[in-house]
Amino acid sequence: MSGKVEREAPGLEAIDELFGVDAFCCFLTEEDRPLPGALGFLDFRLCGALSRVVKSGFFTGSPGEKLLVPTDGRVPAGKVFVVGLGQRRTMTPAGVEHALATAATMVARAGAESVALTLPTLSNSIDAVRGELVERGFAANFAGRVVLFDP
Repeated sequence: MSGKVEREAPGLEAIDELFGVDAFCCFLTEEDRPLPGALGFLDFRLCGALSRVVKSGFFTGSPGEKLLVPTDGRVPAGKVFVVGLGQRRTMTPAGVEHALATAATMVARAGAESVALTLPTLSNSIDAVRGELVERGFAANFAGRVVLFDP
């Protein structure tokens, strides 16, 4: 990966110390229950706000679904965008790259200049090219700082 995308291990400390990031952009499949990795840690800091929205059925993780959640100062970033990826078994690298590019445009239009990404474990074939997909799909379409949380 280029120097544009930074890598970070998920954890509460990593979430708490992520200064200089305007937004989180999180990706969720329809099967991701409970919320995985960095998204789970972020949800914990948001007092379960993301879990409640998912549990209510308002947001399911369907392809193209988008959700914006304010953080109310609970984490350094001011906004959390959540993007649905659909069912894990139907995902392709091209589909994930498209979702990343669409999300990059959305986050940029919202005025974010830096973003932290969470992308769940998907499949061996997709996870093997995760960094490349983030570079081509998200970083190539977003001018600012990108921090990618490993699953």
